[in-house]
Amino acid sequence: MNQVFSALADPTRRAILHLLREGEKNAGELAAPFNISKPSVSHHLQVLKGAGLVTDERRGQQIYYSLNTTVFQDVMAWILTMTERGEPPK
Repeated sequence: MNQVFSALADPTRRAILHLLREGEKNAGELAAPFNISKPSVSHHLQVLKGAGLVTDERRGQQIYYSLNTTVFQDVMAWILTMTERGEPPK
């Protein structure tokens, strides 16, 4: 969970996730809206992937990225437990 919150703390990574809401995209498509280098976008994608927020699939020479909604569901479940009384989840 710490990796997820760390990944979400960066505004560029949140913007990448927002772009992926529309569907899978390759690294070039994700880099286009940003004024940062492609290696920087690649780094952000690796952080998102490491946190489990993004999955990737190689097709030929392209890698396509998509949201891993399961992790978002886990985060939302954790957030909802914060409104409940009792022991915190482990």
